[in-house]
Amino acid sequence: MNKQLENLITASLLFAGSIAIGTIGFISIENVSLIDAIYMSIITISTVGFTEVTELSATGRIFTSIYILLNLGIFAYTVSALSSYFFEGKLKSIFKSYKSGMEISKLKNHVIVCGFGRNGMQACEELEKSGRDFVIIEKDAQVAEEIPEKMIWYHGDATHDDTLKAVGIERAETIIVATPSDASNVFITLTARHTHETINIISRATNVETESKLYRAGANRVILPDVLGGMFMAQLITKPTVIEFLNLLNGSSGQNYHLEEFGYEQLKEKHRNKTLKELEIKKHCGVTVVGVKDNMKGIIPSPDEDTFIGKDDHLIILGSDRTLKSFVEQYTTQG
Repeated sequence: MNKQLENLITASLLFAGSIAIGTIGFISIENVSLIDAIYMSIITISTVGFTEVTELSATGRIFTSIYILLNLGIFAYTVSALSSYFFEGKLKSIFKSYKSGMEISKLKNHVIVCGFGRNGMQACEELEKSGRDFVIIEKDAQVAEEIPEKMIWYHGDATHDDTLKAVGIERAETIIVATPSDASNVFITLTARHTHETINIISRATNVETESKLYRAGANRVILPDVLGGMFMAQLITKPTVIEFLNLLNGSSGQNYHLEEFGYEQLKEKHRNKTLKELEIKKHCGVTVVGVKDNMKGIIPSPDEDTFIGKDDHLIILGSDRTLKSFVEQYTTQG
């Protein structure tokens, strides 16, 4: 349960219990009615200073004095809990969590991202750009509150079976395991593979030694950001032009060129089961087919015109926003 909600419930129970004690005390000592006793309890707890409904006896004054002192802390705690819950956005956070839960139940063939740290955040941004449905699992409540409003998230521990099931792992296509702990990543990978035998698992590792463990646990791909980062920095010196070109391909250069992939099933019926020469993609759209993933041969870089595009094949295309839009409209079912 959300910590702020727990505080609010605790404060409410303490406040209700205090009123009950005050009500019983005033009825027993001053012999007043139930309504008057509740009224006396409330004005005493809140310290508003209204006049008593009846002149208090000596015993009543002693009880009231002790009652006031005991309730100073309860009243302050209640005000603090209410302020935190309503004015610091906690109610909004709970509502957002509830809304996310409703949205998660509708997801299918989505991506699960475990951990909204540096790598998890970058993964989510890229998924959002590509229009993919995804849900984030984050166990740190403070980090979860920083997740953008438009993203769907679930507050929980991804190492637990119940958490993975809550985000629909049985219906998911891929899970990205990006927590900062290698041990947690291994455990999440193992749990995910046990829960969904065919799900695509992409896991992050900090240490090279963890890579083999993740593969044994069931990961399809293991990424080592520190290793890739060091290699990238070195290649900025040894192969600067190559890196500049790669930045152009992945869109990080700031230019409007992008590298996209389109599967056989995304092509219009009339463009299926044809060679690249027959498709004449560059002539009609201006995009360049830089690679093809053949279902038998694997990746074919710089394919020739006789390359056949059949079932389960994928086109890897480079183009600007304008030319890619033209390709989508002319060649795919999305157009």
